[in-house]
Amino acid sequence: MEAYFDNSATTRVYDEAIDIMVQTMKEDYGNPSSLHFKGLAAEHIVEHSRSIIAKSLRCLPEEIIFTSGGTESNNMAIVGTVLAKKRSGKHIVVSSVEHASVSAVMQFLIREGCEVTFIPTDERGIVSPEAFADAVREDTVLVSCMHINNEIGSVMPVAEIAKAVKCKNPKVYMHVDAIQSFGKIPVIPRQMGCDLLSVSGHKLHGPKGSGFLYIKKDVLLRPIIYGGGQQKNMRSGTENVPAIAGLGVAVEKTFDGFEEKIQRIRNLRNHLCEELLKLPDVYVNTDLENGAPHIASVSFVGVRAEVMLHALEDKGIYVSSGSACSSNKNKESAVLHAIGLDKKKIESTLRFSFGEDNTMEEVDYATGIISDMLPMLRHYVRG
Repeated sequence: MEAYFDNSATTRVYDEAIDIMVQTMKEDYGNPSSLHFKGLAAEHIVEHSRSIIAKSLRCLPEEIIFTSGGTESNNMAIVGTVLAKKRSGKHIVVSSVEHASVSAVMQFLIREGCEVTFIPTDERGIVSPEAFADAVREDTVLVSCMHINNEIGSVMPVAEIAKAVKCKNPKVYMHVDAIQSFGKIPVIPRQMGCDLLSVSGHKLHGPKGSGFLYIKKDVLLRPIIYGGGQQKNMRSGTENVPAIAGLGVAVEKTFDGFEEKIQRIRNLRNHLCEELLKLPDVYVNTDLENGAPHIASVSFVGVRAEVMLHALEDKGIYVSSGSACSSNKNKESAVLHAIGLDKKKIESTLRFSFGEDNTMEEVDYATGIISDMLPMLRHYVRG
């Protein structure tokens, strides 16, 4: 049996998304900027996907810009804001546990002369709205915070952060990295008070190389890619029509029966954790009641994470030892440090992340394998 529990890293593409992508490449292959029929057909596909996404976010279609994925969306939002508001200031406030596609941009901007204030988390891995507001100054141009932490599933109070920040300085833009939250919990930008919101397609059964950035109407952003002026001059380059088509289908399918799907995923996650907690020296680091429904961070004290990961892989069980996008695999997790885990727990932590393809049979298979192999692995390490 195969059990894929690494859906936070990437998901299997929906069959329907694959079908529309193949059709687009074989039949509707025109350039959306061309004026002839083939071009108009391609443009219609792009706009149809845009309308699907806008409906899911309850926003205007023109507030959606297609990108190559979450990393580009985050870069566009952050760097684009700094370029657009450079006369207002160069100060940014960001959480200390952001994904590399945000934290690496911050390091780049620091080298370019910006000042960045990093907000630490509490022992739950959650940041404080008051801490963000206290850090905001007259010269602050942007606040950026992830919606769901990709390692332990903490849900950040982004709406409260936005409200507190804008009370302090209404001119500050609020950016939310919703790459782990879109399709998992409700994401409505205007209710969240955010001006910019990033999403990646391959986290919700869409193709890799697809994503979008929500840009609230009247928000001023400088493009970071220049050329032919596609997408209202915000993101030049011929649109990746097959990927956009697949993304549209993925979003539509994701929100079909959304609440039932998420409850089923939560039940699978909770059952896995309940069974693993019966084993000695196993600890769940995720807040199962208040955290994201699809993520479980689990420490198997006495076995290094990489050893456990590959032992599970041999049995057809696929998990992660952290963020798949981390550029430094040997660096200990700042998130796990922030929530107070000791070195033994940090070194033995795996992430299980669930999707709608997972079944209870897979969960029982995985917990049975772990129950059998854990004593052997611990004995081997001690030996």
